[in-house]
Amino acid sequence: MTEVAEAEAESGRAALGSALRYLRQKAGLSLGQLAEKSRYDKSYLSRLEAGKRLSKPAVMEDLDRFYDTGGLLVELWKVARREVFKDKYKEFMRLEFGARIMHKYALGIPGLLQTEDVARALLSGDQETESEAESVEEQVIARLGRQQLLFRSPAPTVRIIMDEYGLRRPVGDAKVWEAQLEHLIKIAELPMVTLQVLPFSAGAHHLMNGSLTLLWQEDGSAVAYVEGNQCSELLEDPEDVTRARLSYDRARDRALPPPDSIAFIRGVLKEFRGS
Repeated sequence: MTEVAEAEAESGRAALGSALRYLRQKAGLSLGQLAEKSRYDKSYLSRLEAGKRLSKPAVMEDLDRFYDTGGLLVELWKVARREVFKDKYKEFMRLEFGARIMHKYALGIPGLLQTEDVARALLSGDQETESEAESVEEQVIARLGRQQLLFRSPAPTVRIIMDEYGLRRPVGDAKVWEAQLEHLIKIAELPMVTLQVLPFSAGAHHLMNGSLTLLWQEDGSAVAYVEGNQCSELLEDPEDVTRARLSYDRARDRALPPPDSIAFIRGVLKEFRGS
C-alpha cells in the first residue's frame, strides 16, 4: 500500500484519509458508489478522505469489514485521534494506553467515565462558530475513544476516586444526567474497576484543587499526571511520583469503601429522580 507508506510524514488524520482513498480507488468505487454501499453520506466520506474529519471508531470498524482490511483502519484511527489532543497530552495518552495499573482522582466526572452527552456538554464551553462546534465533536470522539482501554484484553486495573462534588452538579438535562449516574454504576461493577466516592464529610484534602492520575507500566515504571487551574504537568521524577501517590493514598483512606460508594451513587440518583 504505497500511499499509506508515503503518508508517514503526514499527520495521522491525513494518513488515515490517504488509506481510505486508496482502498476506495482500489475497489474501483466512486465516492457516490461507496456512499450507496456503506450507507454513509457522500460528503462525510469525502471529508474523511481529505483528513478534515475524525470519525467515530464504529465507522472505521464498518469500513474495515467492508474492505476486509483486518483492522488496519481502526489502528490508523487510533493514531489520528491522539492528534485531537494538544501536544502536552500526547505523552500522557501514550502512557495511559499502555498502563497496567491506573489510579485516578477527579473533582468532577472523569473523562474515562463520561457518557457521550456529558462529554459533549463539558467540552462545548462557549463555542460560537461552526469550526468550533466541529472541533468539539472531534474532541468528544477522541475522549470516547480513550474509554476503550477499560474494555481491552487484558484490561488495566483501574481505581478511581470521585469527589462528591462531581455527583451533585448535574450536567445537561434530567435525562442526560440520569444516564450519566447510571453509567457510573455500570462501570463501577466492571471486574477491573474500583470506584470510590470521597464525600463532603471527609473535609478538605490535598487533591481538591484539580485532578491526579497515577500510571504504572508493565515494567513497573510509574508517572503522575496532574491537572488544575488551566495547566497540566507530567511528573516522571520518582520523588514527585511518590509524593503524588501519598496524596492519593490519603484521599483513598478517607473515601467510602467501593460497595458503599456504589450505594451512595444509587442514593444520589434516587434523590435526583425525586427532585
